[in-house]
Amino acid sequence: MPCERKPMRYGHSEGHTEVCFDDTGTFIVTCGHDGDVRIWENLDDDDPRFITVGEKAYSLALKNGKLVTASSNNTVQIHTFPDGDPDGILTRFTTNATHVTFNSSGSKVAVGSSDFLVKVVEVSDSSQQKTLRGHEAPVLSVTFDPKDEFLASASCDGSVIVWNIEEQAQVISWPLLKKTNDVSNAKSLCRLAWQPHTAKFLAVPVETKVHLYERGSWNHVSTLSDDLLTQPINVAAWSPCGNFLAAASIGGFITVWDIESKLCVERQKHEKGFTVCDLAWHPSGKHIAYTDNEGCLGLLEGFSASGSKTISSKATGEKGEKGYEDLFDEDDDRVMDEGLSDANSPAKKTFSAVNEDEEDDDDDFVIPATGRVKNRGGAILDDENSLDSGSLRPAKFGDDDDADSAMMTAAPLPAALRPVYEGPQPTPPQKAFQPGSTPIHLTHRFMMWNSVGTVRGYNDEQDNAIDVEFHDTAVHHTMHFTNTLGHTMADVSQEAVLLACPSSDELASKIHCLHFSSWDTNKEWMLDLPKGEDAKALCLGQGWAAVATNALMVRLFSIGGVQREIFSLPGAVVCMAGHGEHLLIVYHRGTGFDGEQALAVQLLQFGRKQRQIINGEPLPISHKSYLCWLGFTAEGTPCYVDSDGVVRMLNRSLGLTWTPVCNTRETCKSKSDHYWVVGVHENPQQLRCIPCKGSRYPPTLPRPAVAILPFRLPLCQTTTEKGQMEEQFWRSMLFHNHYSFLSSSGYEVDEVGQSQSQKEQQELLMKMFALSCKLEREFRCVELAELMTQNVVTLAIRYASRSRRVALAQRLSQVALEKASQIQEEQEEQEETEYSDIRRTPSSHDSYDQIEVKEKHHRRETLEDERSQDLEEQEDPQTIEPEDGAKAPKCLNPFAKVPGSPSKQIAPLGEQASSVGRSNPFKFLGSGKSSPVSCNSRMTNILDNMTSSRKSAPLTASAGKSNKSPVLKPLPTRGKTKAQSTLLQMSVKTVNKKTEESMETRDNQQKHADLPTSPSPVHNAETKRPKTGFQLWLEENRKNIIADHPDLEEMDIIKEAMGIFRNLSAEERLALTERAKGPADDVMDLKKRKRSEPGGSVENEIGQAEAKENNAKKKKAMDPSSKLSAFAFHKS
Repeated sequence: MPCERKPMRYGHSEGHTEVCFDDTGTFIVTCGHDGDVRIWENLDDDDPRFITVGEKAYSLALKNGKLVTASSNNTVQIHTFPDGDPDGILTRFTTNATHVTFNSSGSKVAVGSSDFLVKVVEVSDSSQQKTLRGHEAPVLSVTFDPKDEFLASASCDGSVIVWNIEEQAQVISWPLLKKTNDVSNAKSLCRLAWQPHTAKFLAVPVETKVHLYERGSWNHVSTLSDDLLTQPINVAAWSPCGNFLAAASIGGFITVWDIESKLCVERQKHEKGFTVCDLAWHPSGKHIAYTDNEGCLGLLEGFSASGSKTISSKATGEKGEKGYEDLFDEDDDRVMDEGLSDANSPAKKTFSAVNEDEEDDDDDFVIPATGRVKNRGGAILDDENSLDSGSLRPAKFGDDDDADSAMMTAAPLPAALRPVYEGPQPTPPQKAFQPGSTPIHLTHRFMMWNSVGTVRGYNDEQDNAIDVEFHDTAVHHTMHFTNTLGHTMADVSQEAVLLACPSSDELASKIHCLHFSSWDTNKEWMLDLPKGEDAKALCLGQGWAAVATNALMVRLFSIGGVQREIFSLPGAVVCMAGHGEHLLIVYHRGTGFDGEQALAVQLLQFGRKQRQIINGEPLPISHKSYLCWLGFTAEGTPCYVDSDGVVRMLNRSLGLTWTPVCNTRETCKSKSDHYWVVGVHENPQQLRCIPCKGSRYPPTLPRPAVAILPFRLPLCQTTTEKGQMEEQFWRSMLFHNHYSFLSSSGYEVDEVGQSQSQKEQQELLMKMFALSCKLEREFRCVELAELMTQNVVTLAIRYASRSRRVALAQRLSQVALEKASQIQEEQEEQEETEYSDIRRTPSSHDSYDQIEVKEKHHRRETLEDERSQDLEEQEDPQTIEPEDGAKAPKCLNPFAKVPGSPSKQIAPLGEQASSVGRSNPFKFLGSGKSSPVSCNSRMTNILDNMTSSRKSAPLTASAGKSNKSPVLKPLPTRGKTKAQSTLLQMSVKTVNKKTEESMETRDNQQKHADLPTSPSPVHNAETKRPKTGFQLWLEENRKNIIADHPDLEEMDIIKEAMGIFRNLSAEERLALTERAKGPADDVMDLKKRKRSEPGGSVENEIGQAEAKENNAKKKKAMDPSSKLSAFAFHKS
């Protein structure tokens, strides 16, 4: 009796749902908790008719063109079928009715209700009613005797009662069920069923079995069971012929028994394992429709009851002639014995009559009677995410399962046991869908809702049209046009609206674009896809459009209609999303098993740099869930939502991994409530979604209100203070990654927002540091210091010293040294890279002139920045002179220089000697000045005034061109930089004076005559700025390197020199750096001699005054508690 399980489809909102066929089997009729009765022509009907009968519909019955429904207004109503016109109220109760059913002729209706009553009402005259009283709890179900003499009912009081309808009296009562106080709390609905035609048996679901009671004697004559049924049976239903009984359980199993042989002839399982609420046989007996408690409708097709009977008689005849043993040969025995013990082997087991107790003892070896593999795959519930049609049932082990099952009907021989595959079952793949759209079968639906606007589609008897509305009317006004082509997919951006329709027998699948931002008069274009190719997903980006088809291809178009690249996908597309230059594609990478979807993701970048960022990596989703939404944040970060409500976002700083940032289910009040996501923002951190009460999708009218949900990383122990600060810190780090991404992509970033985010992160680190100090977790303090910037580490050292934690302060001093050395190494590497870039420049005079102009431009900017900074420092009344050694406070200074300190080797701040005669690398301030530590200085409001910047200000002439570096650099030559800046100022002022210009040129020529020269014009450009130690070393050792490696080119020589230079000791590199700075001082002396010549006495006096002022500024220091910017990034 093989059958095919059709994919489930969305029918009603979550809750109890019932189903039945009409008398001819033309329609499937369902009702649900949304109060609607839907009339389906078939399972693929995308637009079923519906009748609204109340706020909720609890039960329905259909017979002779009369539709009877039990609704939440405590009434039982009648509607005409299929027109759905109201035909009056049949009866009323004090509470809601729970179950309704017709008798075999359709003249009477039996109704059970929650007020403990059962009523039998004449359909033609509702005043003719009989009330059956006797239950002590709400009634679960009722069923008529096919001969209209008896009626059976089950109740929450645990009893099943058979009534005599005419006498309104109890015939017999069986205490079979567990007692509950309400239908919603009942373990099983216990839907009774009376055998049609003969009315011989009454089927009563009891726990995991079905008891058969004989009519008249009311004896328990048989029990139908299946070892795979582990949860209570909910509903039982007889086939129209009365030879088969189908039952559905809470666990989602649907089992069919042959009544004559008492054998299980069919076994199916719900795709997601949900509770089956109701099932109904097609009048032909070839189909079974069923519904679950999630509001979905399913169908089993392909039953062949008549074939089973024929094969049964044939097999019985063969058995009589040849005997049972002749039906099996040695090969069959070997196949059946495979993987089985001797006790369980059907070939070695002695056959005897099997009674009920022996069936219970066989729990350790459970095998379907038909020999078919159990279908345990998961399912996608709604229509938009419904599963592909077609059975996924694996091949059967036998040649003729029906013959085998029928052959076993001859008592007293048992069913033959055969091996069965118990491994993972394949999951039907999720269908393609458009993110931000509601199911296609709805007459009024959202075709797209995103951050730009909404596209609504109407497809009813009055209108078939599309409305496009924009959230910002400045983008474009609302558009309305007729949907003549039957478009089912849409996307909208700031430039255009993209539509697509499936192909038909006459027309090809079409792509239609309304380019409303075009400056010409033709604002739309349309093209046909090749024959047999349908659009499955589409999206819009900045200046481009993408369409994925069922041919496993993605076609790219320009926004004006020019066909661009085309490429293939490794699997069927699920959905796509576009943002700016990025295209995000999710597709099936293979077949999933046991309810899991095997999805993969590709992220591509268009524009000038066309590259693939993510190449087919698996997309992580929740267990046994499917994809619901895919898109980008407003800042351009990919993210998605699965059916379990988990929102995940791409973490670029952690190797392009996906981080869960929110779970919408945590904020849902009811299990049936959901949030429909429409947009994500990183700054401010907002998840924009629409709350849906009792469903997964919002209605189009009235316009839904958008709610905002907060983000929260699923860290451990977020109820504690430590967990809360950790969650805030890492969430801030994740949601501010887009600043570095945008800046690296060439976009302008919000400097204020970036500075505020960095300040927030450092504040959280300092708070966690203080909390760890309070808890005496010093190792944890050092771990937190590793995440801090160099300035905040200095603050942490001060905090530790004042907390009298000497060991911690010393550890933090080492951390600060490491950070300072890292900064210096990064600066040296950057300078070497820049030197290499200049070496690679072609020997063109124009290029060198451009380099020289850029150098002068950067130096001029440096000069102006430092002059304005000096003015601010002069006007700052809080800047004080450093105290001398005698007046220094007598407090513990954990970061004073100790013997053996590596500060001399590393020189992280470039200060080899200070005004107090010692080097302290931890006194690095934002202004480049050192300051003694005062134990009495206050730390209040230091973090409140922290500022940061994405770009560090250039603090040396050599670093003047490296404004784009985000690294906070140390200040190795602060004093010399200011002197050079002053000279540059004066040179700018006198650039138009020809006599001074010629004099300066002559002095420079005399100066450079004593230095090593190179014919390269690049070197001439380099001598106009301070050299690095590497440059000086390279000039001195170039001949040796060339001699050792005569075949090397210029770039290879530089690389070889870099490797040798890095192997030098720190002292040698430091000495070379100091030597490289010497010419800057000589240039300063030349400038001074020039000003001291006759006629320059006034300039000489001014220069001397400025020099004295600069020297005084070099010796000045700021009180750290007063100069708050000392613990923040230097302003750019």
